Amino acid sequence: MINKVFLIGRLTRDPEVKYFQGGTAVASFTLAVDRSFKSRDGEKEADFIPIVAWRKTAELCEKYVFKGNMLAVVGRIQTRSYDAQDGSKRYVTEVVADEIQFLSSPSSTPQRQDNSYRSSAQPNDKFGVPMDGFEEIDDLNLPF
Repeated sequence: MINKVFLIGRLTRDPEVKYFQGGTAVASFTLAVDRSFKSRDGEKEADFIPIVAWRKTAELCEKYVFKGNMLAVVGRIQTRSYDAQDGSKRYVTEVVADEIQFLSSPSSTPQRQDNSYRSSAQPNDKFGVPMDGFEEIDDLNLPF
């Protein structure tokens, strides 16, 4: 059995990162992935895919990933359920990221709301790639 997902898209907002008592980090964000066809009106459409990253990957997202950045995500589809406050059962389908490749250049990264800037040091391991050689992506005028 195979459960492998490859996605390329843009973040709709900065990742939300939480830490559990033991120090384990989890990041959640939504990736807007363009569809390969246009609507009847000729408009581009996108799917909005919820992504969850754990541990080191989550920590790297907290440091280097911002709204509008383009990412490649490799992971698996996971489904889970929980009981809502009204007693109804809710189901969630999301992608759990195993690897994330940063596809936006550092100069296209906006400033964080807390006025901290993205570090100029780039990850260079299985979770990211050096930014040398990537062209700047200049279409950050996103509708979200």
